[in-house]
Amino acid sequence: MSASTCPFCSLPLERIVSRTAHILAIRDGFPITPGHTLLIPRRHVASLFDLTMVEWVELGQLLTEVRAALSAELQADGFNIGVNEGTAAGQTVMHVHLHLIPRYHGDQPDPRGGIRWIFPDKARYWP
Repeated sequence: MSASTCPFCSLPLERIVSRTAHILAIRDGFPITPGHTLLIPRRHVASLFDLTMVEWVELGQLLTEVRAALSAELQADGFNIGVNEGTAAGQTVMHVHLHLIPRYHGDQPDPRGGIRWIFPDKARYWP
């Protein structure tokens, strides 16, 4: 996927909910929960591991700011944070993006195990 065909490289301004010099935040187009937000580097890069140190720092700063805003706005009870790194891990848009997913008491009957549920037979490790 090139920058010219990447859906994250040509975002309409109205989709952007927060930004830094190098990182954008948008609401997910197909949200899992209310407030599901993506943090995306402005630079077209496929892997989280190819971010510059400046991009890493700004990603962390914006993640903290967006989490605080979502907590205040939606009273989320918790958050899942995830990145699908590579096609084997489910990455479908080859422009790195971090998912910040607000969680709410009762949105799942038993949320224990969190992201481990990508492999249901290995998710439940508690007695």
